[in-house]
Amino acid sequence: MADTHVLFVEDDDVIREATQLALERDGFVVTAMPDGLLGLEAFRANRPDIALLDVMVPGLDGVSLCRRIRDESTVPVIMLSARADSIDVVLGLEAGADDYVTKPFDGAVLVARIRAVLRRFGHAGGAASGELASGGQDGQGAVLTFGELVIDTEGMEVRKADQPVALTPTEMRLLLEFSSAPGTVLSRDKLLERVWDYGWGGDTRVVDVHVQRLRTKIGQDRIETVRGFGYKLKA
Repeated sequence: MADTHVLFVEDDDVIREATQLALERDGFVVTAMPDGLLGLEAFRANRPDIALLDVMVPGLDGVSLCRRIRDESTVPVIMLSARADSIDVVLGLEAGADDYVTKPFDGAVLVARIRAVLRRFGHAGGAASGELASGGQDGQGAVLTFGELVIDTEGMEVRKADQPVALTPTEMRLLLEFSSAPGTVLSRDKLLERVWDYGWGGDTRVVDVHVQRLRTKIGQDRIETVRGFGYKLKA
């Protein structure tokens, strides 16, 4: 991770400086900014590998900054929120964030979450593409077809009604998990483990928001909710 560049946007001087030092001790290169507008400028100038955005920052709030970044890039984004039950968490995920961490946070936990996100972004196909089942394949090897939805698991491309569908790496991994076992119900906990690389319990809102985002792109009826159990891809 020595060459990994982190953009960190946080308006609290103490938290910003302490977190920057902690990340640098773990080998990250850190650009730290005190507000969202400066954060956006730094993102465009440096093109970091990952962005850590506090929800409540001046100039341009973290949710709006996440949305602006997502308009330009699929770089992973982790939101930092002071309240686990805040609506800001969901708003941040809906804006395109891949994960969130609740403040106050332990430095080791933050580093673990950063590395988990980077692992799945560095291997967008990951184990999921190696586990693709034969069901749903159209005979072209790594190309899966589900009605008008076509998934190229090697080229990491998705088309719907012959039109390209732009997915973030997290959304792509989620879709690969569903397409590897069409018709099989996958629990939220299982998806957290496989897609988010959580070896511990996590907030299932992350899964729910990403499933909804994926539905808006591939079709609302393609992923079915199985109440009390999880989700499944309609074969």
